[in-house]
Amino acid sequence: MQKRLVGDVLADEEAAYLVTVEHDPPAVTLGRRGKMKDILLPAVELARRGIEIHRTSRGGLVTYHGPGQLAAYPIWRLGRGRRTVHGHVRNLEEAIIELLGRFAVAGHRRDGTAGVFVGRAKVAALGVAVDHWVCYHGAAVNVNVDPSQFEVIVPCGRRGSAVGSMAQLAGKEISVEAIVGPFVEELCRRCGFDACRTVCGEAVFAEAGYE
Repeated sequence: MQKRLVGDVLADEEAAYLVTVEHDPPAVTLGRRGKMKDILLPAVELARRGIEIHRTSRGGLVTYHGPGQLAAYPIWRLGRGRRTVHGHVRNLEEAIIELLGRFAVAGHRRDGTAGVFVGRAKVAALGVAVDHWVCYHGAAVNVNVDPSQFEVIVPCGRRGSAVGSMAQLAGKEISVEAIVGPFVEELCRRCGFDACRTVCGEAVFAEAGYE
């Protein structure tokens, strides 16, 4: 779906999309720099647990996707205003930090590392790709996923890294459904979109004017 939507954006410079999903069955994904050594269980054991393994075209190393996690894939043209690749990653991080704040969770960035943290615990992982200045892939926000699921990998290549979820850190129940709307609002605000409509489960954005 992402590749098809990238093609749509390449063909129509006004097109912009956001795909949101909970991955089920769960999957371990390897980015362009991902190494099999960072997957700590054999493929047969992961299969027994119902966890798939997929190589992807995103940046980054190895991460886990599963139920209780919001995966968000923005697919739009970069290069306008501040929307460089670095700016795109920063916008994703800032949108997630603002989202966490709505649920009384204080998130922050960490210098030299893409993602959003609460204290030492990583709550959102980022990995993007760009094709002719159209971005795809994106971010995964741990909403109520069991952090022990990440024990099957070395998250983002960092042994001993702590992983947390919004619900765990807020001390209350939070569903993926509850954060989709606020996340879309924050991402629209950060990235210069002023309207959104849903078509076949995909969010389609109308772009605000740039100075």
